[in-house]
Amino acid sequence: MKIIDKIYVNGEFITPHGTEIFDLINPTTNELIGQVTLGDEEDTRKAIASAKAAFPAFSITTVEERIGYLQRLYDAVVKRSDELTAVMTLEYGAPQQFAGLITDYAAKSFSNAIETLKTFEFVRKVGSSTVILEPLGVAGIITPWNASYTFICGKLATAISAGCTAVIKPSEMSAMQTQIITECLHEAGLPAGVFNIVNGLGEVVGAEITSHPDIAKISFTGSTVVGKMIARGAVDTMKRVTLELGGKSPNILLDDADFNQAIPQAIIAAFGNTGQACIAGTRLLVPENRLEEVKALVKAIVPQFKVGDPAEAATALGPLVSKKQYDRVQQYIKLGVEEGAELLVGGEGHPEGLEAGNFVKPTVFTGVTNDMRIAREEIFGPVLSIITYQTEEEAIAIANDTSYGLQAYVSSADVERAKRVASKINAGRVVINGLNHDPFAPFGGFKQSGIGREYGVYGLEAYLEPKAIII
Repeated sequence: MKIIDKIYVNGEFITPHGTEIFDLINPTTNELIGQVTLGDEEDTRKAIASAKAAFPAFSITTVEERIGYLQRLYDAVVKRSDELTAVMTLEYGAPQQFAGLITDYAAKSFSNAIETLKTFEFVRKVGSSTVILEPLGVAGIITPWNASYTFICGKLATAISAGCTAVIKPSEMSAMQTQIITECLHEAGLPAGVFNIVNGLGEVVGAEITSHPDIAKISFTGSTVVGKMIARGAVDTMKRVTLELGGKSPNILLDDADFNQAIPQAIIAAFGNTGQACIAGTRLLVPENRLEEVKALVKAIVPQFKVGDPAEAATALGPLVSKKQYDRVQQYIKLGVEEGAELLVGGEGHPEGLEAGNFVKPTVFTGVTNDMRIAREEIFGPVLSIITYQTEEEAIAIANDTSYGLQAYVSSADVERAKRVASKINAGRVVINGLNHDPFAPFGGFKQSGIGREYGVYGLEAYLEPKAIII
């Protein structure tokens, strides 16, 4: 059993003041695999003080120096990529293929940041004035459990690019992953205090980060409910906030799309990361006159997505992260039936032979209307709702009829038509004819999917404060 009894403050692994123990459970078997000692408010204040002390010197480092730090961070993560992938599969239940992709994204957070820095202008001429973009100060970084160390790397890479120091609160459920990524970051040899990592609960460590006056900015990825709490808490000290929150992404298949290609992509968009993704395309909008074709394709394709042991190479869907999350998804599947939706594939209960873990049957509902709760609320599991439309205008209206607006998908044989539809969808990103990711394009949500943007120039500017010098 893995024992994690240190936090990372001022360049050192130290024993926390906090004494609460949190159990780490393997979601594949629900067996105890580790324990982590959680930090408390005193540990968080110590970490903030360390980051504050490091900020004056780090904030005036050159672009070349920051690029050097980012390169060392990239090298350190790549060196242990196999370990990171393995521990994500063990602790979180991510299938090997997905875990490997996440590890690659984590390392590339630093190389992508280097590319952004190479052409970024920190001093600009605007009118007759000079505008200087200065680092905000200490950044509070709060990350979720569904791609733990990738979020840590992505947010830290941007903070370092800006010249900010950081205090990071990862999910306590990801402590084994956090331990390895922290060892990687430590090996890179950044100045003491530039980054600090405190395992702990949101209502303890997260709350202290949110309220502490020496935190200048918060970058949070997680649920909309918690994001609203952070926004309320941050306003008293006028913290800048970037909130990447929930989603209920529409996936519009236009009537001219190649359904033999679009339906498998739609299944991946909905069930990737076992459905535990804010960008999951969980509302599939299809022409009413092609519904039977869609149903036949879905019934043929979904069984090809193997549910099982995430350590096996052929597995496409692993377990959900916890028993609590499993129960939540089961309630939504039950609710879908009660609301009158037709169960096309899957349903309640464990897949046969997988009763020990938090495994869910990949589930697809048809006969769904957009006012049903399964179509409106973020489920965070492998549950897809098929909704029909009669006209392109109706499809756009249904897509936009949501409190969320993080990501959307459009498929069409006519790219220009797809672009016209995409321009009318209220979402921070719209992906056309595929599942592509651009690490330099802004990422963030409309409406209750968040505030602000991450990645590339837009993400970097969120850690900077413009100062105008007028002569």
